[in-house]
Amino acid sequence: MRIDLASAAGSPERPNEDWVAAAIPALGGGVVVVLDGVTPPRGDDGCVHGVPWFAARLGGRLVELSGSRRDMSLERILAEAIRATADAHGGRCDLSHVRTPQATVVMARWDETQVEHLVLSDSVLLLQTPGGEVTAVRDDRLDRVPPEALRSVAAADALRNAEGGFFTAAADPAVAARAVTGRTPREEVRAVAALTDGAGRWTDTFREGDWKDCMTVLRKEGAEGLIGRLRAIESDPARPSARHKRHDDASAVYAEL
Repeated sequence: MRIDLASAAGSPERPNEDWVAAAIPALGGGVVVVLDGVTPPRGDDGCVHGVPWFAARLGGRLVELSGSRRDMSLERILAEAIRATADAHGGRCDLSHVRTPQATVVMARWDETQVEHLVLSDSVLLLQTPGGEVTAVRDDRLDRVPPEALRSVAAADALRNAEGGFFTAAADPAVAARAVTGRTPREEVRAVAALTDGAGRWTDTFREGDWKDCMTVLRKEGAEGLIGRLRAIESDPARPSARHKRHDDASAVYAEL
């Protein structure tokens, strides 16, 4: 088994709000967890802790439960981790605030028989077959929201964790039921990769290659190599970004099973 991971902040002036981890439990198999913290507009989220604190708390709980509780589905684990993180606020924060700290979630867990996955919001999970074909597992609800519906903070807030909008892990455990989940026989998966949308820009925004090409870069150059390629593209004045910020936090994990 080979696991490689890397994370880079989008700006030296801001903390990295991504959270990345991989584990090889004593029970066997493996676990990958990738979170992309959601930066609140103007820093207004009703919380005294902040997004990096939230991502670390949620991510740590997800890894703990994924590695030790094979009897729990990933959906149930996410719900329990959200509940525990909400309790950790200690009653000092307004968890009803629409922009309370939140994050996208990608999880993969495997043993000798199957590979489980969970994706919530706009990060991506890649599954590669022994023959080299790659499937991208995505939660495309944010992509289906018309761009004009997100042009103001108020409009985006109305769609956040709401019917007809998009969902992230915040303070309500019930959101776990909104995640995209599935299982694949272990013999049908050679490798998995999880990328925040900042790292996925290599394919989604800049069209440097498809997801199969992205997996090839990860295999040959590692997660740090992919992020390095991305930063070089972002710094090229001839390649303007299609997003609202030129650099984003970027994180990736690659695991050969």
